[in-house]
Amino acid sequence: MSSRESFAAAAASYDNAAVLAREVGRRMADRLACVLLTPRRFADIGCATGDGVRALMRRYPEALPLAVDYALPMLEAVRAHAGWWDRLRGKAPRCVNADVRALPFAESSLDLVWSNLMLHWLPDLRPAFAELHRVLAEGGLLHFSLLGPDTLKEIRECAGQLGLSWSGKTFVDMHDVGDLLMAAGFGDPVMEMEMLTLTYRTPHAFLADLRHLGVRDGLLGRQGFRGWRRLFSVWPRTAGLLPARFEIVYGHAWKLSPRPQPSGRAVMRFHRRLG
Repeated sequence: MSSRESFAAAAASYDNAAVLAREVGRRMADRLACVLLTPRRFADIGCATGDGVRALMRRYPEALPLAVDYALPMLEAVRAHAGWWDRLRGKAPRCVNADVRALPFAESSLDLVWSNLMLHWLPDLRPAFAELHRVLAEGGLLHFSLLGPDTLKEIRECAGQLGLSWSGKTFVDMHDVGDLLMAAGFGDPVMEMEMLTLTYRTPHAFLADLRHLGVRDGLLGRQGFRGWRRLFSVWPRTAGLLPARFEIVYGHAWKLSPRPQPSGRAVMRFHRRLG
């Protein structure tokens, strides 16, 4: 099963396991309280079941909300959360089935893009940042979170101690993320990092959470049964619980107006889109 298929299949169980995503989304929303922005249109890219888009709708009730995901079952969950009355009144988010690297939006059509714990799944951030820069209007804000390289460091170290190969996901350092934002044309990027810890009584509970989120194989890779058993047997406990630590990287950056040259002319960059 591909990562897309796993994520789509997890739509029914996602909400019960999405503790980390909800907490990170809450912290992202708190950061927006310090930003002067009145968007006309915003998009939650990689919206899953829609916690983020609903938080943005409460903050910006006059804006047009767009919920974007490449997994149709997740978008169906967004519609179900909205309820028939909101859909009838036109108050439900508009659901868009799309990939962040090829968005069906006009150039400069969004004032705010929000993305919570999705971008790190991409093999290369550059196409996504280029596309997000394209769809944002001048003065528009990109506000996102993703996992950093110290995520589940303890488990990876256990694998190394045992001589087990690690085929799980690796993540980009936040300084490199900032450089990629600048290269895509964004201005004034701000990057922050913090460690959040979830605790589990058993390895089974940890694996069940990841399976319900549709990210188990994508995050941990594949390991034989005996390998997992050995690895989890040396996973160090804290106060009797197994700690799973996640490095959370927060970022925001603006699409700035072209800077005028001394001659009075403005310089704009154009990127040829292939395909």
